[in-house]
Amino acid sequence: MIDKRLNIIDSCGNMDFPDLEFDQSEVNQQVDAESILATTASTLKDEVIRALCLQGYTLTDNSFHLSDIDKEKIRSLHSRARLERIYRHIKFMESKADFAQKYMLNSDELEVDKIAPRIIEVRANSKYAKLFQWWNLVWWSLPCERAYGRQMRFVIWDDYHNAPIGLVGLQSPILKWKVRDDFLGIDSEKRDYWINQSMNAQRLGSLPPYNKFLGGKLVSMLMSCDEIRKRYQDKYDKRETLLIKRVIPSNLLFITTTGAYGKSSVYNRLRFKDSRICEFIGYTNGSGSFHIPDTLYESLMNYLSLAGIKVGRYFGSGPSVKIKNIDRSMRLLGFKKGSNHGIKRASYIFPLVDNLHAVLQKDENPIWKQRSIDELTEFWKQRWAVKRTGDYPKENLVFKKDEFMLEARKEWEQSKTLFEIDRS
Repeated sequence: MIDKRLNIIDSCGNMDFPDLEFDQSEVNQQVDAESILATTASTLKDEVIRALCLQGYTLTDNSFHLSDIDKEKIRSLHSRARLERIYRHIKFMESKADFAQKYMLNSDELEVDKIAPRIIEVRANSKYAKLFQWWNLVWWSLPCERAYGRQMRFVIWDDYHNAPIGLVGLQSPILKWKVRDDFLGIDSEKRDYWINQSMNAQRLGSLPPYNKFLGGKLVSMLMSCDEIRKRYQDKYDKRETLLIKRVIPSNLLFITTTGAYGKSSVYNRLRFKDSRICEFIGYTNGSGSFHIPDTLYESLMNYLSLAGIKVGRYFGSGPSVKIKNIDRSMRLLGFKKGSNHGIKRASYIFPLVDNLHAVLQKDENPIWKQRSIDELTEFWKQRWAVKRTGDYPKENLVFKKDEFMLEARKEWEQSKTLFEIDRS
């Protein structure tokens, strides 16, 4: 109606229309709002192009594309998002550096045959919480994302050496995930029921110097042990789901994860005795949010709010909704499929029952796999770790914590330089 009135005024000047009552301030407010929205969109569009082109994307027909994708290019793509997260947490990382180094080992201090893992569930404000957060930021090239929904974090601790072997970070999985759902053959009507009896490993891997001795395989094996499954059952027993408000069995039937750089040498052929611990189930479709820096995402959300579109910032607005918000805002700016980053990740599933398909498709009772920490550890030592100490070139097994910390501090300074320049 306001647009119609403006057209009348434009064409007829100051003519009087006694039957047309409106507040001129209302018209001015709408014109101002539209002007602000247009200016914001123009500025934000330039910001999107700059952020993605800096990562190596090219813009063709309003879509962003990658060419010649390999492991190094993927690592480079992740680097800016990683540096941004470092910059956001730089004070924490610097303040806890000496604390973290206190629990580090040089590789020549590690006696592989005496490694004694213990699974420690991370509690808020504990030393393990600080160590988990510090290593989560410092160690992985793939930047950490905020966890949503059900969450469990574990530090795999070596009691003999008093040091962290690795981290396991579990969270609620995405409800609809084609590669997983096709593999499991889940009925769409019961998808949420079964997916709420699983978790996704957002963070899974070993820390130095354990990684030099195939510690990633140990951490992955221990994620499938009886203890983690039972901890999950205890934590979520008789808990209502937040969205539908119903009680779902506190079974942890399976865990999923993805490899950052294609098929993973850690997960491939990962076995315990005569059975596989995990299976490759295919590739993701190349969508996500890692290529959208946090500061850019906040700008996109502010743009949606300015356009009068409600955006979620609470549980129920986790990874899936974040992707939808990115697509929606990018589409408004004139881009196509903003969440498509073009990197198809290898997907894996860790069944924790012997009859997983029968449970999901025929409602059979779970037949739980029986795997103790001690059995898994001993198998790992004999199958992989001890052989690595004897057969692998010694120079490739070296880790020196002082050198590592020096390189980490250089990266922290790099993040300061990069983002302080961006903000100037």
